[in-house]
Amino acid sequence: MIHAGAPSSPVILHVPHSATTIPADVRRGILLDDAALDLELLRMTDAYTDRIAATAAADAEIAPWRFVNGFSRLVVDPERFPDAREEMLAAGMGAVYTQTSGGATLRASDALAKAGLIARYFTPYASALARLVDERINACGGATIIDVHSFPRVALPYELHSDLDRPEICIGRDDTHTPPRLVESAVDAFSRFGRVGINEPFIGTYVPLSHYGTDLRVRSIMLEVRRDLYMDETSGAPVEGALRALGEALAHLINSDTE
Repeated sequence: MIHAGAPSSPVILHVPHSATTIPADVRRGILLDDAALDLELLRMTDAYTDRIAATAAADAEIAPWRFVNGFSRLVVDPERFPDAREEMLAAGMGAVYTQTSGGATLRASDALAKAGLIARYFTPYASALARLVDERINACGGATIIDVHSFPRVALPYELHSDLDRPEICIGRDDTHTPPRLVESAVDAFSRFGRVGINEPFIGTYVPLSHYGTDLRVRSIMLEVRRDLYMDETSGAPVEGALRALGEALAHLINSDTE
């Protein structure tokens, strides 16, 4: 879903993993029982990142645009490559997950079913986000994507880089699309929450494939917030004051890009 911002704002808050909605026909293809699915959603959902983004949008001096995924990443993960380039295929977690975070079978490995999910959910999502980026470029001369995520305090079994440090805040950067000034602004905005790691434990940031590596008018940075800062990871209950503070910090980052 696109939440419109100010016509003069180049900033897009991308929130891909906050939802838990799974359409009924997709649910039928998931092999977990309801209790196991609820647990997997608790582990894999970037809970409340949509609320952090909404607070930031309301507080920013110039309202950013928000692109928020309405479906769970267990439907498709729009941030994965849809083909063999995706390293998470090794963990059964390409664009269409076939394994859970703990290595159990999530759905059957069915090429036809995968193609259907890619066509129905992944491709329209990627196309809509790329169009929004183009609109911001046309309106403002450039676009800045802030990719909003969270991560658990303790690494889940599926993580390929679980040996990396897990600071309170992770900033993901790309060599081509993340200017040093944007990293500096992000560190300044979020350092009050604790240590800020760069590409640790998660690396990189989202850029539409149609722009990746070719269009330097697209800037992008990833924000990863460790979940124990703002929620009870066992129950899923939020810490309201912390959510508010994180939204305010994100607004500070947005303001730094639009000054």
